[in-house]
Amino acid sequence: MNSFRKAVEAGDLDAVEELLADDVVFTSPVAFKPYPGKPITAAILRGVWRVFSDFRYVREIAGADGRDHALVFTAKVGDKEINGCDFLHFDEDGRIDELMVMVRPLSAAQALSEAMGAQFEQISREAAGA
Repeated sequence: MNSFRKAVEAGDLDAVEELLADDVVFTSPVAFKPYPGKPITAAILRGVWRVFSDFRYVREIAGADGRDHALVFTAKVGDKEINGCDFLHFDEDGRIDELMVMVRPLSAAQALSEAMGAQFEQISREAAGA
């Protein structure tokens, strides 16, 4: 089990943030443009933590070199069941430099988009250090 999964499952968002490279790029399942940088990525992940309930990883797939991981998860957004996958790439220093999330079904992705939209003012303040 990788360190990101352990931190998420423990609800240790500070440890999750520590695992992010300064130049991490977060690719959202519901936004067109990726989000570059540790502050915004950490703030988005905190927002997701507030939006998801009943979150759990159900499968982990690792690349042969240990730098690529796919973590399949289930969760709820409101009353919608969501299935998704976190795709992680770790740099030479063991920090996450790429984090891409994909989710399904469409109705749950739409619910996630709405819920995260409602969080985005707080996410922006957190990313700015306010």
